Amino acid sequence: MKIAVFISFIFNISYNLFSQEEGISSLLSNPYIVKTNNHLNKNNEKSSSSSFDSTFIYYTDTLTLPFFDEFSKNKFQQYNSNFTDPGVTSIKKFHLLNNITDIQLSKDSTYTTQATFRRTYSIDHLTHTDSPLPSSTIKIGSLTSYPINYVSTVVYPPYYIYDSLENPTDISDTIWIISPDITQDSATQFFKSIIDPNKLWIDNNAYHNYRFASNPWSIGVATFDGLDENGHPYQPGSLITNYGDYLTSKPIDLSLNTASDSIYLSFLYQSGGFGETPDASDSLVLEFYVRDLDQWMWIWSTNGSINTDFNVGHICIKNAQYFKKDFQFRFKNYGQLSGDFDVFNLDYVNLRTLSGQQDTLFKDFAWVYPITTLLKDYTSVPWDHYKNNFSGKMSSNVNLVIRNGSNIPENNSTPGKIYVEYNNLLENSFAITGNSLSNNELNYAPRTNYSTFHDLSTGYHFDENKTGTKASFKIIGTAASQFPNFNQNDSTFSTQYFGNYYSYDDGSAEAAYGCTGTQSELAVKFISYESDSIIGIMTNFVETAYDVSNKLFLLTVWNDNNGIPGDIIYQDETFFPRSPIYPSSNNGFYTYYFNNDLKVKVSGPFYIGWKQFDAQRLNIGFDKNIVTNSNNFYSNNSGSTWNNSQIEGSIMMRPVFSTAMDNELGVTEKKINNSEIVLFPNPSSGLISIRNTSQDFKGFEIYSLQGKLLLSTKDTEIDLSNYPEGVYLFKTLDSKNKIYKVIKY
Repeated sequence: MKIAVFISFIFNISYNLFSQEEGISSLLSNPYIVKTNNHLNKNNEKSSSSSFDSTFIYYTDTLTLPFFDEFSKNKFQQYNSNFTDPGVTSIKKFHLLNNITDIQLSKDSTYTTQATFRRTYSIDHLTHTDSPLPSSTIKIGSLTSYPINYVSTVVYPPYYIYDSLENPTDISDTIWIISPDITQDSATQFFKSIIDPNKLWIDNNAYHNYRFASNPWSIGVATFDGLDENGHPYQPGSLITNYGDYLTSKPIDLSLNTASDSIYLSFLYQSGGFGETPDASDSLVLEFYVRDLDQWMWIWSTNGSINTDFNVGHICIKNAQYFKKDFQFRFKNYGQLSGDFDVFNLDYVNLRTLSGQQDTLFKDFAWVYPITTLLKDYTSVPWDHYKNNFSGKMSSNVNLVIRNGSNIPENNSTPGKIYVEYNNLLENSFAITGNSLSNNELNYAPRTNYSTFHDLSTGYHFDENKTGTKASFKIIGTAASQFPNFNQNDSTFSTQYFGNYYSYDDGSAEAAYGCTGTQSELAVKFISYESDSIIGIMTNFVETAYDVSNKLFLLTVWNDNNGIPGDIIYQDETFFPRSPIYPSSNNGFYTYYFNNDLKVKVSGPFYIGWKQFDAQRLNIGFDKNIVTNSNNFYSNNSGSTWNNSQIEGSIMMRPVFSTAMDNELGVTEKKINNSEIVLFPNPSSGLISIRNTSQDFKGFEIYSLQGKLLLSTKDTEIDLSNYPEGVYLFKTLDSKNKIYKVIKY
């Protein structure tokens, strides 16, 4: 039922609004999240293997009021202790113990729970008698979880004895049981106490981020969905709806408080945002923990809604059972567990005393989003290209988004600043007047988000004299108000990276994009700073409700034809296609290098993308925060006509250039063969065009697969419309006699 609703919704967007030609859908995973740490939280044991050996149990500190998190920084407790760290203790536990003394049995102890016996044959060997071997009682404990529960168990020797009375001098035969079911084993459990009052939450299931909320009230939220802390579905490929992410507070000491202290828990929540909108049957839930009952109690919940505004939750704590030294609260979401579905965003969690029923104002002046880039047009460019062409490359349109959270107009006289650092040393700064931050309004209007654009194209530019094959600059934005506010989110931090690729996106996918239709093509436009060669294409393919990992496509590069893709200057050979790859990396990008290590020369405007074989969308990552869809094109008729994408966002595809980074990346120096002949489109419905740069080329002989010569021609356009569907062999009329395969459909 749930997945049917979702598929219907996505099809409605993709096919109705966009004429069945392009569309977006929700993610099945979050490639931006990768955690290699497997340690768990307080009083939990790792159970990813059959033993708790070498795992940690963490005992967390207890916090005091006020408890406040506006998620400008990650305050989720991290669990990355090493065995040799100070304060780490351990205990070694054994699988088998003496039933009386509780002392571990020897390491070579083996038993079976099945009764074993001594078999004694008569002198004539026609009859025998079986006598049970003496049993023992030991304690057996499972090493799969800690603490261990030992159970007294009757066990027997792991062998059988066969005796003969025919000859008293015969030695008895002992038959040992192969792999007896009871053997001694051990496991070491490690313990670490955590004292870190700057970390507020004991689990990491929810996703701390700066991009999934739509128009948040401050920078940073916690996002709840159907993905675990590693960005993978809780129930891959299933229709199951259940509780997914948990966000649990550390214990909070309320033992000295009473209901008269007017303790309130306030928070903001959003349904959907830039993630998939939850249905009415989905929910975000708040629970309180009652230590005396060892039970979580339902306190509040809200259902999914198409309204994406942030709403206020405001809970008064009155019940005496919560005024304990180890009070805890937690949020959890109920929804589909097979992907990034049914999203809720949480912000401004505030537990404090001396509050009241009307105390729901989040009076804060805050950044809303990070500063994405200071470059004109791109979030990243190759360092080689920037160094050689730095003039005029700083942006005249830097987007700054802030919010006045006060309920009254506030003075805008306090300026903001943008700082640029390199290796933590200040490079330069830009002053941003308060008047420009408020869009030239007299004051900041109450409870209003301001998105403003600023010209940073003159004066400072990133220092092109930095040495090395790449460079990374830190961008810091600051803005402050004149009224009391939370200074934690008066600053924002981001990185301007220069490597070997161009990019429009911020590295975080909020959806999956693709075009539909057999033989459809997808192209993204770039304008390089200088003439150079592409060696491959970085892609951010993402998993969705439809598995397309077995679908095929041909990497393609086009030149420019008056603002749309023109002639093909590179395309994979038809018989060596690609398929979507979903890498396990910290940003989800995978680089497809061109066949035969080719370096494809480009200059000025060019386009990268693919030609797909099937009608189904291939689902590449789509950044909904940065709008550059004027550079996105698709064709549903093999490139005869091109359409500009109408879906706002950036396709997460990047051209990779041959730069000084080639050596460290292991890229070979093989250059493009200038005599390369390209036949396109391939496959084709009939008309084949030929791009040729070889002086030796004199035309083609065209053969059927059966070896029959069909045609000999020097034309640069060949029409196979009158020939049946199938594969044709194009043999060059030159000294190389190279053969090209062309599919006619």
